[in-house]
Amino acid sequence: MKFKNIYLIATVAFIMVAAGSCKKELARVNTNPDQITADQVNPNLLLTTVQLQYTGAPTEGGSVWVTKWGAVGCFVQHVASTGGFYYGDKYLNNISAMGETFQDNYTSAVQPAIELYQLTANKPQYRNLHQMARIMKAMIFEQLTDLYGDIPYFQAGLGYYDRIYTPVYDNQKVIYDDLLKEVSQATDSLSATADNPTGDILYSQSSNQIGEWKMFGNSLLLRMAMRLTKIDAPTAQKYVAQVAGKTMQSNADNAIIQHVLSANSLTVNQDAAQIFSQDSTDVRLSSTFISNMKKMNDPRLPVVAWVAYGLKNRVFPKFADNKPKDQFGLPPGYIIGGLNPAINLDSVAKDSLPKQGLGGYSRISDNLLSITAPSLILTYAETEFLLADAAQRWGVGGVAATHYNNGVLAAITQLSAYGSAATISTEDAQAYLTAHPYKAPTPAAGLSQINMQYWLCSLMDEYEAWANWRRSGDLPFLTPTNYPGNVSQGTIPRRLTYPPSQKVTNLTNYNAEIAILSLTGGDKITTHVWWDK
Repeated sequence: MKFKNIYLIATVAFIMVAAGSCKKELARVNTNPDQITADQVNPNLLLTTVQLQYTGAPTEGGSVWVTKWGAVGCFVQHVASTGGFYYGDKYLNNISAMGETFQDNYTSAVQPAIELYQLTANKPQYRNLHQMARIMKAMIFEQLTDLYGDIPYFQAGLGYYDRIYTPVYDNQKVIYDDLLKEVSQATDSLSATADNPTGDILYSQSSNQIGEWKMFGNSLLLRMAMRLTKIDAPTAQKYVAQVAGKTMQSNADNAIIQHVLSANSLTVNQDAAQIFSQDSTDVRLSSTFISNMKKMNDPRLPVVAWVAYGLKNRVFPKFADNKPKDQFGLPPGYIIGGLNPAINLDSVAKDSLPKQGLGGYSRISDNLLSITAPSLILTYAETEFLLADAAQRWGVGGVAATHYNNGVLAAITQLSAYGSAATISTEDAQAYLTAHPYKAPTPAAGLSQINMQYWLCSLMDEYEAWANWRRSGDLPFLTPTNYPGNVSQGTIPRRLTYPPSQKVTNLTNYNAEIAILSLTGGDKITTHVWWDK
């Protein structure tokens, strides 16, 4: 009997071993040898993609052209246009173009940001990289929600991980609560003893990469907190106090993405790529922008503006002039050759047209608008102006005049990032500050002065310029246009409308959001986002 038991045990063991071998063989046979798994991916490379995508998707005729410049740059009157396509100059209805940033960002910016976040979560070897992923993800979503209001946030980008293909729209207040929490926690969690991500194109060349990221994170936190100026001042003040002394300390800390010409279209400056590849003749610096710079004898004017037109040997331009006295801004809300004499430059403004005609209006200089020009995505100057604003409003975060002075000097000298031709000396910057010292006979006057300087220094960062204009209480004062057929009742728009594609790809959640928006104005450019009350 004993032998029978031994024989039975041996037989069972043999069967189990054989079965195990079969399973291993089947697993080997059914494994794709070419499959790339998460363990094989270096997420440092993905950080580079996320940072580049933040400056604009390389989509031909995409959001940088049709939304950033076609709408927003015109809303804040940095630029104007003689054509009808730049609908933001005249507040016309172009729902497809207004929704382009929504479409581009969810596919080109949000998706890799979520992927980077997921690949680095709970992995000690990527501790700092994960915190950077959190900060960049928050920055991308902040831009989206500032443009559109309520957006898909918590479920966005999780199709691969959670099989969520139609994400719900989240309330902007809830989104902002989470953005502030994420950036605050991520910044505090960065460690000098952990990894130094190699895919970082913002600060990887710095001898104190993590220290720079901490200042960047705190400066972004300040920007986010100040969005709450009109809707939740106590929370804004709390975060201002939290980051005081921990934000960027000089232009050396600016978050700059240096573009290069390469076989990969993602690496080039998308402002230049999109405008030049479409219709660079249609967009001009506005008379609002040029006149303010002329009035204040701004040393930046010959750096940021030029009159350029014609072709010489098939190369643009034949004629170029950056002398301040010759700069001529285009009035917003006009058109060349239109049928309505009230807005036709040929009729109404003929006496004030430049002698060169259309070509005589100032363009954005090629110092700023070139394929290899850098993108300044967050700067010391902006940070100082926000601190000046907070100090003037609430007495929080330092002395308003000190922050204003720092901001003005930094805003002028930061143009050196665009190269030697754009560099303005500290002596000229100081002379400008001496001529325009901080004067605040009333709080309103102080805030107006601060935010005028913010508006001037945020040229090229149009989404931020518009967000700060709305956040600050419509500062600086801009005279709206009232072009025939506009859809804003002659007022500067407050938000962008959702893309029509949402009615196809996410109809149920889109309809639910439209029902909510109907209570506050609907999916219109005149409806205010939550923090813009």
